[in-house]
Amino acid sequence: MIIQPIWQSLNRKLVAILRGIEPAETAAIVSSLIDLGFEAIEIPLNSPDPFTSIATAVEVAKAKKPEGCFIGAGTVLTVDEVNKIRDCGGNLIVSPNANPDVISATVANGMFSMPGVLTPTDAHSALAAGASVLKFFPASVLGPSGIKAIKAILPKDLEICAVGGVGPGNFADYLGAGVNGFGIGSNLYSAGLSLEEIEKRAKEIMAAYDKVTAG
Repeated sequence: MIIQPIWQSLNRKLVAILRGIEPAETAAIVSSLIDLGFEAIEIPLNSPDPFTSIATAVEVAKAKKPEGCFIGAGTVLTVDEVNKIRDCGGNLIVSPNANPDVISATVANGMFSMPGVLTPTDAHSALAAGASVLKFFPASVLGPSGIKAIKAILPKDLEICAVGGVGPGNFADYLGAGVNGFGIGSNLYSAGLSLEEIEKRAKEIMAAYDKVTAG
């Protein structure tokens, strides 16, 4: 499986962030989200028993969308964690920072690297280490204007995601600033939500994204 083309082929560049998900609920939630159009699932490592949930999500994705999804972890801080996610079958590594060792290990394992950056220095350091896509986090601190200013000194073909304080209400503002994708956390999922509520939120997110990206 070739990692970079999977990202380019996504119908919607939306990453579902399932912080706090329990292993027992993972299969049902991931299955439903894939059915509703999510093709990238991130399970942060500060969730309960995250490696079990990631392995479950990988199996669900293989059955639902064998042509390829991004399934992996967020809040990845060490090379050891990268290797554990690889062993679970994951192919997505998302970090809150731009640790070059983590980025390099991700790339060496043939996985997709999405490190968090906030400054031009962060961004260029992450790219030098081999990052696939940059995650501006927390996006709400920079806002669309701040991200646009930093993007001006980055490679023109680089794709970037906004995470933290983004959702249906501001998709258009960030897309207008040159953002290509979004990580959606509490606007989609938080621990204890029913499957019905998660599905309702997912449909609203999809509808809003499709509306602002149409044409």
